Amino acid sequence: MNRRASLPGADELFRTSEPRGDNRGDNRGDSRGQASRSRRDAQAEHSAPAAAPSGPPEASGRVKHDQKITVYLTEQELLDLEQARLRLRAEFDISVDRGRIVREGVAELLADLHEQGPDAAIVRRLS
Repeated sequence: MNRRASLPGADELFRTSEPRGDNRGDNRGDSRGQASRSRRDAQAEHSAPAAAPSGPPEASGRVKHDQKITVYLTEQELLDLEQARLRLRAEFDISVDRGRIVREGVAELLADLHEQGPDAAIVRRLS
């Protein structure tokens, strides 16, 4: 009797979450090559300069986000954010996570800055 646990290999642990297409059998080498090509294409797309948006920015909503920032909040700010999330759900039947609320807030702030310029609320608050 073998007492060792059967653990997944590196291929299973580090596989991409992209669909593998119509791979039948164990053609892992081919799917890894396809995944790396997809990753390179995505990186090239992100590194290409984007045209400046003509209107105010909008929140991205429920999409996969490739970029991340860390924001430190006080205990009270985090509690207020969580209470806002719960209030949205209880009073308005809007079920969202805290990240979505933050993205919507940032979009609203940037839209105000785009439209109001020096008279925007963020300019007044940071001055």
